[in-house]
Order: sequence, then structure tokens, then C-alpha cells
Amino acid sequence: MDTKVNSPHAAPPLDRIDEAIIEVLRHDGRITYEKLSSLVHLTPRPCLERVRKLERRGVIRGYSAIIDVQKVSPGLSLLVLVALSNQSGRAAQKAFEACVNACPQVFDCQLISGHFDYSLRMRCRDMEHYRVLTETWMNNDELHIDKLVAHPELAVVKNTAPQL
Repeated sequence: MDTKVNSPHAAPPLDRIDEAIIEVLRHDGRITYEKLSSLVHLTPRPCLERVRKLERRGVIRGYSAIIDVQKVSPGLSLLVLVALSNQSGRAAQKAFEACVNACPQVFDCQLISGHFDYSLRMRCRDMEHYRVLTETWMNNDELHIDKLVAHPELAVVKNTAPQL
């Protein structure tokens, strides 16, 4: 989304009704349009049109279910911090990002600031699976990985969508 204020192509800002729709859908993406419209004080048709507009603008990127992964696929969840070598450059970043995008064990990746370059959330069968996977990354000269630090998840304390 273009955030330039004076740009002729800038998307109009969200109004209070758009924000109310987003807040309701963030907590219940399966709500009916009839119920949603009553909660945001619109009739169903304009409410549906607003939701579709938010989807087209990319404000609403999709809908999902919150899955208890431990019940579906027992294993190990990890937070992994990754530092690339200082002289690696943009080519290494692109190679690393392509690698994690292609890796089904990585389900979240953020470019971060500080001593590390990336924060990953991963799911592996066990520590041996994690070790083998990350060893292949460390041995890939295109990735220029300097350091990997893994933090196994002990328990989920809170798991919600980001607040606005």
C-alpha cells in the first residue's frame, strides 16, 4: 500500500467503519455479513462492499484458522535468529529469503535490525531434523550465514493476531 500523503495514487485512509470491520474480522473471520453489518452499524450490502474493497486494497489479505500444531503434527517449534556475514550484500539477502520461502519448515520470517538480520519461526520433527536442515544452510556459500541461534519454544503463552 502506498503511504505517501500527497501521492495521487495513495489509497484513501481507513475510516472508523473500515477500522471497526477489521477489528471484528480479526477476531472472527467466519462471521456472517448480516452479523458483521449489525456490529458496525451498516446494512449488509454496503458492509459486503466495504469488506471486498478492503480485500482488493490488500488491507485484508486472507482468512485463516488458528491451528494447534502440536495436535496436528507433534514436533518442535523454534525461534531462530540469523546473522549474515557483514560483507554479504543484497545478493546474499535475496538468496537467503528465497531459501526460507522455499522451506516448508519455516512458517514466519522477518527482516530485523540489531545484531541479527532475520528472525524465523520454524517447525521441525525434532532437534536432529533442525540440525540437519540448518547445517545445509550453513554449508551453502550463497547464503553467507554467519550465525544461527535457536530458541526452542517451551509453551505458547499467547497466540493472537497483531493489534492495530
